[in-house]
Amino acid sequence: MDHPTRRTVLVSAVALFGATAVTTASVADRTLVVADAESGDRLFEIPVDQGDAVTIAYTHSVEKTPIEDVYVVEDSSLRADRSVFHSFGAGLPTSDVERTEEGYVVEGTETHDELRLAPGEIAGHELRVGERRYPLAEAADGRVVLFLTDRGIGDAVTDGNSSERTERITSPTAAKITGTNL
Repeated sequence: MDHPTRRTVLVSAVALFGATAVTTASVADRTLVVADAESGDRLFEIPVDQGDAVTIAYTHSVEKTPIEDVYVVEDSSLRADRSVFHSFGAGLPTSDVERTEEGYVVEGTETHDELRLAPGEIAGHELRVGERRYPLAEAADGRVVLFLTDRGIGDAVTDGNSSERTERITSPTAAKITGTNL
């Protein structure tokens, strides 16, 4: 009678774990981190993939019209894809503007290792990743920094039991805003 040895079972388990890790690693290969710019405390950690759009949406302080700055996850950076706005005013581009069904569009040209911004209540800064929305103005007490990190194998395995990507809310204020319990 042929019984599997402990070694055979262990090798099979390691192989299965490795295959599961590789499969779940494809769930998201990067993490978008939103942190307090002064303290470094992380407010949000959001799984993202190559090519995902990351949008910072807000209202122009003078014109009172919506603005969307769209970035794309590209390796370990955020590539400026485009800015979409609906009127002209202070601080808005005036050259290389194309009028589309979305509004006025300016194509992006820069790549950023990090984005720094000062969310404001009047502007109502909001971060959008896929269908998820994160109210930056409510979550942060001051300036924030956005950057990408590699997603570790432990993160991928943790998310492996779920078909949905999950974000980590690490700030009590942010948790209250998004309705997540810490």
